[in-house]
Amino acid sequence: MAQLLSADLKSRGLVLDPRSKLALMLSIVFFSMGGVGSDIKAVVLISKLLGLIPIILLLTAKQWKKALAYGGAYAVLTLVSLELLPVMNGGIKIFLTICCVGVLRFMPGLIMGAYILSSTTVSEFIAAFHRMHIPQQITIPLSVMFRFFPTVMEEMQAINAAMKMRDIRLFGKNAGKLIEYRLIPLLVCSVNIGQELSAAALTRGLSAPKKRTNICRIGFHLQDIAAFVTALSPAAVIICNRFEVIA
Repeated sequence: MAQLLSADLKSRGLVLDPRSKLALMLSIVFFSMGGVGSDIKAVVLISKLLGLIPIILLLTAKQWKKALAYGGAYAVLTLVSLELLPVMNGGIKIFLTICCVGVLRFMPGLIMGAYILSSTTVSEFIAAFHRMHIPQQITIPLSVMFRFFPTVMEEMQAINAAMKMRDIRLFGKNAGKLIEYRLIPLLVCSVNIGQELSAAALTRGLSAPKKRTNICRIGFHLQDIAAFVTALSPAAVIICNRFEVIA
């Protein structure tokens, strides 16, 4: 899990500008998870296709297992929602509907967010934020949070390994100490990590009033244009439908 949330520049596949990734992320959240424009058939179709974008990006990054697991789950749940749910009734239909709708709406955004964390460095994101003229009051907390979750996951893995050596696990001899010996160290580590990352961000001069230089090379290329067109296509369909350009 920590590897999924930490940036690996050697295997990030298709190189996209951080702003392109944010545009795709916002589009997926608004239309796939938020259900905006769900009463328009074209928007519903595009929203389904947006859910496939994380699979394509994972495949370009050669993360075959993650792409296969996510793609298989997405395909099965989509098939169930389209073929089985219409012919079912009773409590089973309600349960499957909640599962399918919930997972299909949340899964694309979560996978896309994990891909962004695993393919983008903090320096690239800060450079992109500066290009977009985002205030430092937003840039600094986001830069801290961007490194917070991967570090917490690494600490969690270390705590889990230490507790397994002491047989503190769900079905172990000391199962009653599971919460105390895992949750409390994790909370303490989280507080310390947040303070250390905040101090590191200030030490690097992120709060300086002068313009900050950056050695990261970011910019728009052909793939970024395609990403922006894809991200804006549902909104374009909604606008055309509102002005009755399309039905």
